Amino acid sequence: MVDGDEGRGRTDRPRRADARRNQKALLDAAAAVFVRSGVEAPVRDIAAEAGVGTATIYRHFPTRADLIVGVYRHQVEACAEAGPELLASCPTPYAALARWIDLFVDFLVTKHGLAGVLQSDSAGFETLHAYFLDRLVPVCGDLLDAATAAGEIRADLSPYELMRATGNLCIGAEHDPRYDARRLVSILVSGLRRPA
Repeated sequence: MVDGDEGRGRTDRPRRADARRNQKALLDAAAAVFVRSGVEAPVRDIAAEAGVGTATIYRHFPTRADLIVGVYRHQVEACAEAGPELLASCPTPYAALARWIDLFVDFLVTKHGLAGVLQSDSAGFETLHAYFLDRLVPVCGDLLDAATAAGEIRADLSPYELMRATGNLCIGAEHDPRYDARRLVSILVSGLRRPA
């Protein structure tokens, strides 16, 4: 996704900090609206949530598909960046892993809402899915490795398996108020603890 000025031949210069902040606010707003109202929500609702005009959204994301892909990539990056930050700030590696899995669940709730739209373009979906795996599996692996090295968790689960299990527990949760995926994911993560 490119800023409007970058599309006019100035791609070698990084975007200004305020332009990055504005785009982040717009993507956060779009994600929130998508969770509440679905990906077909009116652009004016997203603009109102972000505190911008609809023209600003169209300048950054000319089509709805561009906006959906932008939200997806933005959330993947936020989840990826959170891993090292949590390792540095949480009291234990296990606490960092548990908190990261909570963030991953938040991402999955939005991702499931986007999945149907993204899968309509199978080549584009495969590219995004590969991007998702390339960015998040190593982060999850670093968290698992740190918790294993600290002796907090068992060492027999791969990052892909943990992410896949978490994703499977989240499927359909948004359509059934009796089902609490977050509670079940918490039980899964608790099960990683080494027996005393």
